[in-house]
Amino acid sequence: MRPFDPQLLRTAPAARLPVAVLAVVGVFQGVATIGLTFALTALVVAVVEGGDRSVPLRWLLGAFALRAVLGWIVERVAAWAGVEVSTALRRALIERWLASPAEGRPAPDRAVTLAAQGAATIEPYAARFLPALVAAAVVPGLALITLAVVDWISALIVLITLPLLPFFAALIGRTTQDETERRWAALSALAGHFLDVMRGLPTLVSYGRAGRQVEVIGQVSQQHRAATMRTLRLAFLSSAALELLASISVAIVAVTVGLRLSHATMPLSAGLLAILLAPEAYWPIRRVGAEYHAAADGAEALSGILGELTAAHAAPQVARAPGVAMQARDLSYIYPGSNAPVLQGITFAAQPGLTAITGVSGVGKSTLLEILAGLRTPSTGQVRGGPVHLVTQRPFLSAGSLREALTLAGPATDEQLWSALRAVGLDGTVAGLPQSLATTIGDDGFGLSAGQRARLVLARATLSAAPVILLDEPTAHLDADASATVHDVIRTLAERHTVIVVTHRPELIELADRHVHLLPTKAEVRS
Repeated sequence: MRPFDPQLLRTAPAARLPVAVLAVVGVFQGVATIGLTFALTALVVAVVEGGDRSVPLRWLLGAFALRAVLGWIVERVAAWAGVEVSTALRRALIERWLASPAEGRPAPDRAVTLAAQGAATIEPYAARFLPALVAAAVVPGLALITLAVVDWISALIVLITLPLLPFFAALIGRTTQDETERRWAALSALAGHFLDVMRGLPTLVSYGRAGRQVEVIGQVSQQHRAATMRTLRLAFLSSAALELLASISVAIVAVTVGLRLSHATMPLSAGLLAILLAPEAYWPIRRVGAEYHAAADGAEALSGILGELTAAHAAPQVARAPGVAMQARDLSYIYPGSNAPVLQGITFAAQPGLTAITGVSGVGKSTLLEILAGLRTPSTGQVRGGPVHLVTQRPFLSAGSLREALTLAGPATDEQLWSALRAVGLDGTVAGLPQSLATTIGDDGFGLSAGQRARLVLARATLSAAPVILLDEPTAHLDADASATVHDVIRTLAERHTVIVVTHRPELIELADRHVHLLPTKAEVRS
């Protein structure tokens, strides 16, 4: 990627102010650096020639103080910029994925890598590399202009040799970028595999395969380590090359200045200024090279994040039609990367009451609900209906209190919450908890059984104001008694909502006002 991508400012507006402040402070730093060289030169000349030292000493101390203050400001602003940029990009990613259809979202392992590790690695990129880049854009130019006024010969040497540093840095950076991409791919593979292992840990332990997965993680970790070492070796070699080139260039300036000073063809003040200014012209570019390698992961992560944010994905649309609860017309759906449709020619209408959707496993029942909910874009056909509340087979419960879990769809009074819990048979369980509704649950409902999670999200559905309720196998994890309770809740919901339920339970099918049986090529509507 480019050293600085303007897309960053367009896709993450929160990054504009920190970057602008860094640019302004960078200009002042460049001026302060040049002022410091003049003050130091004046002091040395005063000492050598026996002049008044107080004035140049005061200017030197003032320049040191100003440079120190500006350095402190840069550090503070850089740290602020790093946090602001990473937070802004993480927020933009989440908002983008929430607004995108399922086809437009990355795989879970890539999503976790980008939003967690990726956004975190951008902090050194914004906090260290961007300030160095600003300094490299400002200081060499100011130093070269000043040097041209003081001594045109030294300025000419710097002008000829200075472009060599970014040229070689770009050549080395291209190779480094390839290695960084491989390292980033290895990191993504490690994160993805670790995520899969954690998801399947109970199964792996029960089959005695946990040890094998430890070996696999070790192998993936070794690949990541090898990629990291290759990147570090390239970083060391490139830094050494830039240091050598800059040192030779400064030495050429110093030799020419020394020869002219020895032949009395150059004033002492001009010679000192040339010797002091020449390193300042090279130093920012050397620092950019060093910081780029340190922030290479951030640069690669930024490239991936900006790619996600700028990719064109149209959000699926569910046409709103007055008087129509939910209608599907000639729906077909093909998963990305597949040629065979999982749904084809699906047409049915759901009115207030209960509609049961059945079919063999793999026929596309859950996919159909996601299309009706607007989470997937149908390949062909149209969906018309009102707002929906979807309850999936694996319902989402974020970390927080039970009250927060129940009020995810909207606010509710304690009376309403207890009524919903009573309807699903969880009021006694929650009342027995030490903190009742304030009891904290972990991510994905950790601390609750599968049956309790299923009933909790059903209680949340009873609190929803959406006219259409979509339920995907609501009794899959429940025993007979709990299933009977849920059936009663669904019957009550169907009295004031349009309820569409995917189920295999005969007793729930019998309660339905309409029955849609999915076949591999069509939907068979049964009254």
